[in-house]
Amino acid sequence: MQRTIKDYLVISLKGLAMGAADVVPGVSGGTIAFISGIYNELIDSISAFNLKNLKVWKSNGFVAFFKAVNGYFLLSLFTGIGISVLSLANVFKYLLETKPILVWAFFFGLVLASVLFIAKQITKWNILHVFLLLVGAITAYYITTIPATNGVNNSSIFLVFAGALAICAMILPGISGAMILLLLGAYKPAIDALHNFDIKKISLLILGAIIGLLTFSRVLKWLFDHYKNATLAVLTGFVIGSLNKIWPWKKVTKLRLNSNDEWVYYSDYSVLPNNYDVPMLDSLSKTGIPSLYQQTNPQIFHAIILAILGFSLILLLEKLGNKKIS
Repeated sequence: MQRTIKDYLVISLKGLAMGAADVVPGVSGGTIAFISGIYNELIDSISAFNLKNLKVWKSNGFVAFFKAVNGYFLLSLFTGIGISVLSLANVFKYLLETKPILVWAFFFGLVLASVLFIAKQITKWNILHVFLLLVGAITAYYITTIPATNGVNNSSIFLVFAGALAICAMILPGISGAMILLLLGAYKPAIDALHNFDIKKISLLILGAIIGLLTFSRVLKWLFDHYKNATLAVLTGFVIGSLNKIWPWKKVTKLRLNSNDEWVYYSDYSVLPNNYDVPMLDSLSKTGIPSLYQQTNPQIFHAIILAILGFSLILLLEKLGNKKIS
C-alpha cells in the first residue's frame, strides 16, 4: 500500500521525537526509532545510498534514484529531526540547568521501557546472547562514567570527526550521540553553532554525520541481516548500561572552570534520592572553589510521576509502531 501524506506526517512526528532525544546527553534517537517501528527501514534506506543506486540516477534520472533510496521516508524523517534539534536545543539546555531531576526522571522512565521493548524482539535466547548483553551493558556503563573533556576543539577536521562519531552513536539504541559529543568536548561547539546559526560549523558537523551514516549503517544492516538476535542482545545491553547516565540523582565529585570562567560539574556518580546533593556554584569557599555539597530537594514524588509518564509514552509509541505501513 502506498503511503499517504498523513503517513509521512506521522514519520515526521517520529523524527521530532528522535531529534528531541538526540539533543539530550544520555538519550539516543536510535532508541526512539526502534520503539516507534522505523529502525530497520531507516538503516535499510540509508544503506541504499550505494554505487548501484547512483547508477540508477545516471541512467534513469533523479526521480528514480529518489524512489530507490526511499527518499520520501528519509526526507520526512530528517525534516522532523532537523526541526526538533533546531527548536528544542535551547529548551532542553534550559530545562537541564533548571529542572535536572525531573528531566532525567522522564527520560529514565522512557529508556527503561525501551529496554523491555528491544529485549522482546529477541526470538531466541542462549548463553552467547546473555554474554553479549552483558558486554553491551558494561561497555555503555563505562562510557557513561568517562568525564567530559575539558578542552573545546573548534578545528574543521575535529568537527567532521565528532559529527561522524556522534551520528554513529545516535543510530545505536542506548548510545547517545549528544553524550559522545560531550565526552569529545564538541557538545558546546555544536549547541553554540545551532544557537548562533553558524553555517560553517553546522556544515562540518553535517558532513561528518553524512560520512558516519553512509558507512556505519551498512555495518548495522549486515549485522541485522546475519546476526539479528545477537545484535539485539548487544543493543539491549547498551540501553541497560546507558541508564546510569540518566539516573536522576547524582553526587558531584569534581568541578571545573569552563571557557567562560564559570564553575560547572565535571564528574559525578549515581546515588539514592536521600543521598542526592549538588554543589552551590555561586557559594565560594575561602579557596575560591564552590562548596562541594549542598543538600537539595530530591523531588521524589514528581520524579516518579514523570518516570511513569516516560514509561507510558514508550508503550504508546510501541502501539503506534505496530501499525505498520506497507
